[in-house]
Amino acid sequence: MALSTLKDRVKAAAAGAVAAGDDTEHERADGTEEAPAGHPEFAVREWLDRYQDDIEAALPKHISAGLFLAALRPVLPTLAKCTPASILQAVITCARFGLIPDGRQAAITADDGIATFVATYHGYIELMYRSGLVRSVVVEMVYEGDEWTYEPTAPAPLDFTHKPDVLAAKKDRKPLFAYAFAWLEGGVRSAVSIVTLADAEEIRDEYSKAYQRAEANGKKNSFWHTHFTDMWLKTAIRKLFKLVPASAELRALAAVEQAAEDGRPQILAAVDPETAALEADARRAAAAAEASQDAPTTRTLPRKVSAGRGRAKPRRRNRDKRRR
Repeated sequence: MALSTLKDRVKAAAAGAVAAGDDTEHERADGTEEAPAGHPEFAVREWLDRYQDDIEAALPKHISAGLFLAALRPVLPTLAKCTPASILQAVITCARFGLIPDGRQAAITADDGIATFVATYHGYIELMYRSGLVRSVVVEMVYEGDEWTYEPTAPAPLDFTHKPDVLAAKKDRKPLFAYAFAWLEGGVRSAVSIVTLADAEEIRDEYSKAYQRAEANGKKNSFWHTHFTDMWLKTAIRKLFKLVPASAELRALAAVEQAAEDGRPQILAAVDPETAALEADARRAAAAAEASQDAPTTRTLPRKVSAGRGRAKPRRRNRDKRRR
């Protein structure tokens, strides 16, 4: 299904619940209009029944619609003060990536009256695996007391080692840094992504508008406030995905999260499956072309063909000279 088709369906579904103008924009709730999730339980069921077909159409075929809807049902009441359009768009965007909004792979949260889809670092890892380009992903935290070495100039996998102290309680030790790396198809290991505490705090303070809003309003309820370690690990994963071959879907996920930070509708930043397939075909074609250039070729040198049986025919000018 093309994104334009999905976008049109979202617009049509939300048309009656959004103020005049571009109905993909998120108008702020004025207190008189709340999302269906704020109503009694029967209204939540009614909302799900109304948009279930749109949600199921956005889900990849390998994701169970029943599992997705079961995870979504308890989330809707927490979005009571969000605009209806933002709820619908956040839900369909989450479904588009095939991530379950159960808090492990993804979450849909209320951010200043706007429902926002957020992928966890587990969600990023899930999409890395689905790309078929990554064999395994390691993301961990190094604590005081662990044994570790980091020598960027050494060849992989000798450039980084980590031996955690599994018998020591993590709550009693200070985390030093988060790291992530991936083993790619073909047995090659990626570069190591390392994020120190100072790095994580700098990214949080400078780039997370959700954190800045939560600080400004005094609620301190952003993910950076409530799940700091997970966001720290997610920062390492997001840094890693720039170091490995990334699928179109993974790049779309990063664009969707950036759209939320910029206050733009997330669903408009998603890449449709057809475009993702075309990009995947182009990537495979480029890899095949590059491989063909590496293959040894035997080149036949041009040979001068002589007239007669191995002897060159004398030029007329020379014959004329001999006659004289």
